[in-house]
Amino acid sequence: MTSTAARPPAAGAPLGPYAGTARLDARRRGLELDALSGGGAVDLLVIGGGVTGAGVALDAASRGLRTVLVEARDLAFGTSRWSSKLVHGGLRYLASGRIGVARESAVERGVLMTTTAPHLVRALPQLVPLLPELLSPAQAALVRVGFHAGDALRLGARTPGTVLPRMRRVDADRARRLAPALKADGLRGALVAHDGQLVDDARLVVALARTAAQYGATVLTRVRAEEVTGGSARLTDTLTGQSLTLAAHAVVNATGVWAGEVDRSIRLRPSRGTHLILDAAALGHPTAALTVPVPGSTSRFVFALPQQLGRVAVGLTDEDAPGPIPDEPVPTDAELDFLLDTVNGALQTALTRADVRGAYAGLRPLIDTGGGSTADISRRHAVLESPSGVVTVVGGKLTTYRRMAEDAVDTAVRLRGLPARACWTARLPLVGAPAHRDSRPVPAGTPASLAARHGGASREVLAVGEALVPAAADRIAEGIDVTRAEIAYAVTREGALDASDVLDRRTRIGLVAEDAEHARAAVEEIVAGCRKA
Repeated sequence: MTSTAARPPAAGAPLGPYAGTARLDARRRGLELDALSGGGAVDLLVIGGGVTGAGVALDAASRGLRTVLVEARDLAFGTSRWSSKLVHGGLRYLASGRIGVARESAVERGVLMTTTAPHLVRALPQLVPLLPELLSPAQAALVRVGFHAGDALRLGARTPGTVLPRMRRVDADRARRLAPALKADGLRGALVAHDGQLVDDARLVVALARTAAQYGATVLTRVRAEEVTGGSARLTDTLTGQSLTLAAHAVVNATGVWAGEVDRSIRLRPSRGTHLILDAAALGHPTAALTVPVPGSTSRFVFALPQQLGRVAVGLTDEDAPGPIPDEPVPTDAELDFLLDTVNGALQTALTRADVRGAYAGLRPLIDTGGGSTADISRRHAVLESPSGVVTVVGGKLTTYRRMAEDAVDTAVRLRGLPARACWTARLPLVGAPAHRDSRPVPAGTPASLAARHGGASREVLAVGEALVPAAADRIAEGIDVTRAEIAYAVTREGALDASDVLDRRTRIGLVAEDAEHARAAVEEIVAGCRKA
């Protein structure tokens, strides 16, 4: 059912200065919680503040549905912040014959890179070194065929070559300029293809949630949903302990690996993906993702991926992770050794544990299909209705979050007869994107790292910082290219409620424990000052 009629304000819709804005802060959170306690049903309750839940909230709100999103902890608290930061074009899925998943990935990558979030995604060269100990001639030929197939996917998705260049072969000198730590002996050059890379996965989630709020969604962190049915949930503010029952015409469970705790009919088989964090200097400050085949596999690789903050992430694993779901998964020693051993096969000087500055692991919410390796389980998503009427969206991956959200909202609209417009998120730019209505040209002299993280919102970030903190354009700590202005902006515009939200999700300083301790005092001071302002 579709309608273009104006909708009445949602229960908990933005009030006063927040109406029509993307601003998330503690005061808005309080006002909207108070409004919800007044009673009245909303159209859609979304549970989970990761990339899928934030995507569902944006899809629903932009269709005119009265939408509330609740997250028990913080935006991007779970799997969404533990990815490789890659916006995959689906090449890996072609290798295993999953053509539909590959095509969907390529299309959604193109949407992200050209329309919704081009300010957060860049083209990243992926370099496969032609070293005889890594690739036989037959294996090299297979990689070349795969890269050409990736070009075909790009063309089929109508992503311009100016956004993602076509594959090519480069000589040994060029290969070592792109990845300086490569072995020189026996190097016959490299095959280079391009994929998308996010400056940060958590920043994408925050942009989605803020854009949803701009379209009228109520976005509430530190709010736990319990006693969930297809028409209501008990919501508890974990900061105050106060509770209320919210009625909703439809409820979408987008809690990822925790989906089975919300809806007991869901069976998942989580898979753990682990990454190491290194100083970029340890690999000669690469500008390409070094891509090393996993011995014995034709479709798995270990990547050494350039990251923000002067780091390189090396990953990833694909291991069964049975048992209770932890808040923060912990990498195993065996996984760390596997990653080091694999990437060292391509390096002139071997990396050791002493080079590792940090490590993280995330759990993929894979649908349980029985036996076999988790690497063989399909990454296709599913939208399921439980006996209680809850609509659950599971599976999938970060790249295809928008399509997952569209399918989930379509299902809720169909099952509950909601008066929604058609989905148009493929044409909807997020906060900070060049085409977003509030974006402005990046001011001259803006730190490149700030511009990469905030795009067309950079001018606002600096203005907010200058109004609230001294030396706003200075780094928060020596050697960490995050400005003091970004800390103030995280609290007053991006919904960060404490120093952990800032360190671990808005800036990612916390990926290296030493960095977090170095910056913590200054971050806590700014957070406290902004909360009082």
